[in-house]
Amino acid sequence: MAWDRSAIGFVVNVSGKKSLPWCRQSRLEDSDGFHLWLDTRCSPGIHRATQYCHRLLFMPSGAGPRLDLPFAGMIPINRARQNPKPPPGGTLQTIVQTHADGYRLSGRIAATALTGFDAVQYPRLGFFYAVVDRELGWQSWSIGQEFPVIEDPSLWGEAILKPASGR
Repeated sequence: MAWDRSAIGFVVNVSGKKSLPWCRQSRLEDSDGFHLWLDTRCSPGIHRATQYCHRLLFMPSGAGPRLDLPFAGMIPINRARQNPKPPPGGTLQTIVQTHADGYRLSGRIAATALTGFDAVQYPRLGFFYAVVDRELGWQSWSIGQEFPVIEDPSLWGEAILKPASGR
């Protein structure tokens, strides 16, 4: 992952697959892909998401009439006190490159897609991710699905946005 004041970017490589990913724009919570949780105010003591807590999903396919186009979108967080503003069109972008045993997924999250994102005033983000794949399983940054991590920001980690050295 990388960031600047205008966006957060990432690249995920998934390999070792024998079958295609299962992705449906109509069933985001069940779909394979890169799930990313961000809290732009880094509130580690809260158990219910606020308007600053986002759950984003980037899928290698599942969009379009033939379900063969990549997709990026936001999923509401269950039990949230308040939901963030929906990301404006074009502020979540993804590109996929497929290979024989998987795919490489690149994504860009524009700062305007994240309610409250201000890397200068709030350089700490609540942070959690999971690469979800029906064939390969759930691979997360820290704890697994046995905990309510998908809806409880107190279980997320922390990312500190530091400027590149020399700036």
